[in-house]
Amino acid sequence: MKQHRIVVLGAGYAGAFVAGTLARRLSPKDVEITVVNAEPEFVQRLRLHQYAAGQEIEAPRLSEVFAGTGIGLRLARVTAVDPERQVVAVADADGGDEFGYDTLVYALGSHGDTHGVPGAAEHAFDVSARPSAQRLRERLADLDAGGRVVVVGDGLTGIETATEVAESRPGLSVALVARGELGARLSTGARGHLRRACERLGITVWEHTEVESVEAGRVVCADGTVLASDATIWTAGFAVGPLAAASGLDVTGDGRIVVDRTMRSVSHPNVYAVGDSALAIGDNGRPLPMSCASAGYTGRQAVNAIVARLTGCSIVNTKLEYIANHLSLGRRDAILQMVDGEGQAKPKYTGGGKAARIKAGIVWMSLWATSHPTFALPRRKHRVTVTPVASSTEATVA
Repeated sequence: MKQHRIVVLGAGYAGAFVAGTLARRLSPKDVEITVVNAEPEFVQRLRLHQYAAGQEIEAPRLSEVFAGTGIGLRLARVTAVDPERQVVAVADADGGDEFGYDTLVYALGSHGDTHGVPGAAEHAFDVSARPSAQRLRERLADLDAGGRVVVVGDGLTGIETATEVAESRPGLSVALVARGELGARLSTGARGHLRRACERLGITVWEHTEVESVEAGRVVCADGTVLASDATIWTAGFAVGPLAAASGLDVTGDGRIVVDRTMRSVSHPNVYAVGDSALAIGDNGRPLPMSCASAGYTGRQAVNAIVARLTGCSIVNTKLEYIANHLSLGRRDAILQMVDGEGQAKPKYTGGGKAARIKAGIVWMSLWATSHPTFALPRRKHRVTVTPVASSTEATVA
């Protein structure tokens, strides 16, 4: 019997999880799983702000991560997807190539979004990918005491980056630019904790301030304020690449793939999208935010759906929820803010060293699970028999 070809694009938190879980739940006699990733190492995106600040973080080689799992690894950049022909085009140092799939899992994630602000792409750094974090790391290492760092964006990434740089490089002057009130999505108590942390670390906060442009050596704000900057770090939003839209998949205005409750593309049933690449509607009726937690939820749902459809079983729906914001404030302080079903902050929060240990544990578990993609759970023994039906792929148990 011909093996069913599953191709996973991207080996971030979502892609690596999906590939590993599929490998342990489906027999290698029946399926062939291939992961395509541009970089040879797993990137701990949750810790790139630490890396940029000068700390060392683990970067397991994917060849070692997938060794012995039966998962094939192709180190290449995805250049095109043709869902009509069911092929993926890639490019590497040896040139271009394309290969086919029966089921595609799209997990190419997101990147920093400058929102078209003049000069941001040319003059600002970001921590959305390892190469850009590396450039920032080198820049910060070159700054002498008194060097000026401006972090634009007061979301979770911006706050974590500002506090990490301030703690790791105390000789630098760090400013954080917020469009609204600092920590607006946090509870009253958590906002107070955040302000005290910024004061303790010597971070200057500019609230209700919008950046108009970024220039070499300074940040120009809409109200006329000019902030001198030796290193500007842009954290004001994320976006997905144009590949999915160019492929003809049904996408949203911001390029995310539109999926059903099982993470299956609404336009091409052989394609699943997980993580930041997907517009997944949570159980509360709102889109899940781009986050590592959402990568886990959408990844589990996609795996359940793919396995069920390939083995003729009923699809088990996993929870699609967002329950908390975990915000590190350097290595010894953090905020754990629980949220309600509408995504609004609950009154109570956990802060300080306890929250820091919880956040560190979550990050460690995310790395461990990715580094051990087929851990613990028994392999499913169903035999897969694939029968193409129209443009989709259905399966029954033989």
